[in-house]
Amino acid sequence: MAYVPGVALLAALAVGCSAGSDGSATDADSKPGGPTVTTAPPGKYRTLPAPCRAVPGSTLKDLLPGVAELPRQQQEKALRGSPTITYDTDRKVGCGWKADAPDSTRNLSIDFERVVSYDPLVSDDDRARSLYVKKENAAELPGSSTSGTVPEKGARTGTEEGEKEQEKEAGKAGDGMDSADPSPAASAGTSSGAPGAPGGEDLRPRVIGGLGDAAFLDDLLTRAGSTTQQRTVSVVFRTSNVIVTVRYGEQPALVTKVPDSKELQDKAQALARKLAEVISE
Repeated sequence: MAYVPGVALLAALAVGCSAGSDGSATDADSKPGGPTVTTAPPGKYRTLPAPCRAVPGSTLKDLLPGVAELPRQQQEKALRGSPTITYDTDRKVGCGWKADAPDSTRNLSIDFERVVSYDPLVSDDDRARSLYVKKENAAELPGSSTSGTVPEKGARTGTEEGEKEQEKEAGKAGDGMDSADPSPAASAGTSSGAPGAPGGEDLRPRVIGGLGDAAFLDDLLTRAGSTTQQRTVSVVFRTSNVIVTVRYGEQPALVTKVPDSKELQDKAQALARKLAEVISE
């Protein structure tokens, strides 16, 4: 009789343990698993266009007036362009052209950069956006307010030092015009990018709309040696995970001439818009 209660007790304990085990299993099944890591989507573009074939010949002849005066073989060579040397043509490619005319030398270069993020939590687009913002910050556009991203240490910003550099360049340009030819005709052809430019158009470096996801234009006037002045207009834009840079410059043969901002800016922007279409094809 003393043994039977022991058996009954063991049975009761076994039943209790079984019930506890079932309950624990049910609780575990009802809870979600560990945190799911979502990989950021890849960029829209997986390839880049051939840069030296991205600009139509008719457009190149317009941008490089001296080419039309060359013999046929030399003209074909000039229009062919020179590929930019890069170490990864799957990620970055470019091409450059140069033409000498009796009155000036024109230079053109284009660069395509396909941005790839190796961080699974950062998309290619986000990485490209970050790199673009750094480029825009480095340009120190007057009155520009970028996305508020703090640039890396050493990157140029709209600081007092940058403003002094711009004033210095403006002073150089002004000195060149005054000493070379102060006539109204000369001044009209050397619009410096001030709001009072011919036609009331603001030609200062600035953010521009309607080009890719974001775009800006920079305009730099410098002296080539101790004589002539050279103007280089840069248009940089981002479309998805690709960043495109167009640089178009002119160096006049005469010391008395300063390259016209409006002409260079208009042509550089027009080319940039064509390249945006080429990428989207």
